[in-house]
Amino acid sequence: MTLTGLLIFLLIGAIAGWLAGTLVKGGGFGLAGNIVVGIVGAFIGGFLFSAMGVATVSLVGQIISATIGAVVLLIIIRAIKRA
Repeated sequence: MTLTGLLIFLLIGAIAGWLAGTLVKGGGFGLAGNIVVGIVGAFIGGFLFSAMGVATVSLVGQIISATIGAVVLLIIIRAIKRA
């Protein structure tokens, strides 16, 4: 992976984590936490979208996919915290 690819990957993770943190109230973890949540969410979102047969080729599609995955991750984290 090139440096540019890594920076884009981290930027998508940061945006997705921040969006998920604002959509799921009380789900923000700061900048580093949002990046981690966004990156893990990107994997979850990629899995969910590929299971449905939807391709996310564009940058906006990748951000949407990662955000949906991050929201799912935050909901799971919230459910585990309450248990």
